[in-house]
Amino acid sequence: MTSTNGNGVQGDLLGLKNLGMASVNILQAIGVNNYDDLSKMGAVDAYCRIKARGIHVSKVMLYALQGALMDVHWNDLSPDLKSQLVAEAEQAEAAESTSA
Repeated sequence: MTSTNGNGVQGDLLGLKNLGMASVNILQAIGVNNYDDLSKMGAVDAYCRIKARGIHVSKVMLYALQGALMDVHWNDLSPDLKSQLVAEAEQAEAAESTSA
């Protein structure tokens, strides 16, 4: 399923800011194989899917995913955007737990 050549799946994701090999492997586990997949899913949904699989990740993963989409280092995201992302993730997780 994964390709390791320069133009392959891992190469595309590894080319994004904030994403290393461990992050790429986690993203592939939730069906994100390239930038377009991540863009369509969005940082918050991807983060929630990762957590729903029982993979322990911190809020930094959420910021890193958003930063990858915006081509900025996660630490350069504005405090307001970080707060918004966390609030959206918490709302999504709460909605998921009440529907389960």
